[in-house]
Amino acid sequence: MKITIQYFDGCPHWNIAEKRLQNVLRSLGRDDVVVDHQLIETPEAAERAHFRGSPTVLIEGHDPFAEEDQAFGLSCRVYQTPDGPQGAPTETQLRTALLRRSAL
Repeated sequence: MKITIQYFDGCPHWNIAEKRLQNVLRSLGRDDVVVDHQLIETPEAAERAHFRGSPTVLIEGHDPFAEEDQAFGLSCRVYQTPDGPQGAPTETQLRTALLRRSAL
């Protein structure tokens, strides 16, 4: 399985997403997962990559948190969580997305 964290310079939340993702992978015993990072530098690159904001977590190229009406661009992404809006998905949300994608 391959996971890509898309981000832009200046976004403080991609590090939080990375930490939460690593915690989830450890708890699941998934040392076979490759985690890559993709720096998005321009609005044009954001549009080409369908980048919905930083951080975006792609699991096998799929954005499990995408909402149809989200615009593409260089912005900070807000995730709706049980504890209110946050700059990264929670560990529970990441675990659910990973397990759902693994089942496909």
